[in-house]
Amino acid sequence: MKRGILFVLLSAVAGGLTAFGVVSYMQKDIAEVVVMNEKNGAEFRTVSLSQNDYPDFTYAAETAVDAVVYVKVSATQTIQQSPGSIFDFFFGVPQQGAPQQREKTGSGSGVIISKDGYIVTNNHVIDGATKIEITLNSNQTYPATLVGTDPATDVALLKIEADNLPFIPFGDSDKLRLGEWVIAIGSPYDLRSTITAGIVSAKGRSMPNYTGEFKIESFIQTDAAVNPGNSGGALVDKAGNLVGINTAIVSQTGSYTGYSFAVPSNIVKKIVYDLMDFGSVKRAILGITMQQIDDKIAKELKLSSLNGVYIVEVSKSGAADKAGVKAGDVLIAIDSIKVPTMPSVQETVSRYSPGDKAVLTVIRDGKELKLDVVFKGTAQENGEKTGDGAVAFYGSAIKEASKETLERLGLKNGVEIVEVGPGKLQEAGATEGFIILYVNDQSVKTPQDVISVVKKSKRAVFVEGVTPSGRSGYFAFGL
Repeated sequence: MKRGILFVLLSAVAGGLTAFGVVSYMQKDIAEVVVMNEKNGAEFRTVSLSQNDYPDFTYAAETAVDAVVYVKVSATQTIQQSPGSIFDFFFGVPQQGAPQQREKTGSGSGVIISKDGYIVTNNHVIDGATKIEITLNSNQTYPATLVGTDPATDVALLKIEADNLPFIPFGDSDKLRLGEWVIAIGSPYDLRSTITAGIVSAKGRSMPNYTGEFKIESFIQTDAAVNPGNSGGALVDKAGNLVGINTAIVSQTGSYTGYSFAVPSNIVKKIVYDLMDFGSVKRAILGITMQQIDDKIAKELKLSSLNGVYIVEVSKSGAADKAGVKAGDVLIAIDSIKVPTMPSVQETVSRYSPGDKAVLTVIRDGKELKLDVVFKGTAQENGEKTGDGAVAFYGSAIKEASKETLERLGLKNGVEIVEVGPGKLQEAGATEGFIILYVNDQSVKTPQDVISVVKKSKRAVFVEGVTPSGRSGYFAFGL
């Protein structure tokens, strides 16, 4: 009898636990319920979220806040003193516009990205500064040196002499999803270590460029509150990874009105590593002029969507030109990355370095084509290495001619033009494969010989040599 009662009790307990487990499992797995309104047939969705699905920023905030710093900058301004100023009133000596020196201060935010003291901020935060000072969240203060800047992306890299600093690891900004929660950390209005939260409102945003300067803009837009002083601060995901550098707001008052913008971390990462390694940004250039696809273009080209960019012009001898891209093509992808807009093209290309290879996907005459491209770089100073053994020379590249080339042309030595880009050589009619033998009547054997002779020239440069077909040739250009 007792065994029977015990068995019943154990069965009841086991059944209860089983029922609880099933209910809990079902509640955990049920993500949405669709309810049909019987009157008009409209559908309504209700979503059931567990406690773990609600945003919790405590980990991200507590781990990242110590790596966001206060950046104080000082700059010396020269002010023209006007006659009849307060200076004259006190001293009775008309200064007739005598210049006066005055120190101007400003501030922003920065993000420590390595334990040995590298700090990312905005270029506009430190632009023109003669002195930069960093204050950590622990109130320790350090003088900072400027490693380098990139005005095109509004990114700057600083360095302080310190060790074992807290830092924020780079995240993958490509993986951010619309509606995903993020937090912004900075020092708005000198309120240091301020943390605000919001969602990713949009990706690939650009803003009107009224200055005509070259800019790469593919911002992450969020509704996290960002105000003056937040510039250069961190945009962080829930895992505590750096996904952007807060840069700008859109406002008619100068204060936050619901829109803030950050440079994606994937762009920032490429920029800062270039600045660390080279002191300047090695920017890849595709060599195209593009236009956003609209209904008219889509209709004319019989495109199935408006995604992609219409190529208006291809730069002669540029990377796209050598890859076989033609005006009228529609670029839809670079490697496996889709590029539906012009900002997305800029963002994707900005991740590559000169000499990197990629596959362009274009639509031509209704068919998809895959074209191999080798990215070129921006114009470099004469004599600067281009990365393939050649050196820059007025927008083009030259290097010592190979033994095979010299033997084929029956020459003992010479300097070959291996690439012709926008600049003096292209304007003078120089072609790739031309072997330079003389510059201003002086024999040359190496690229440095060519550059040395040109440096001594005062008005013009006269180049003599041999064409790829073996004929004598020459060209000239002014300085």
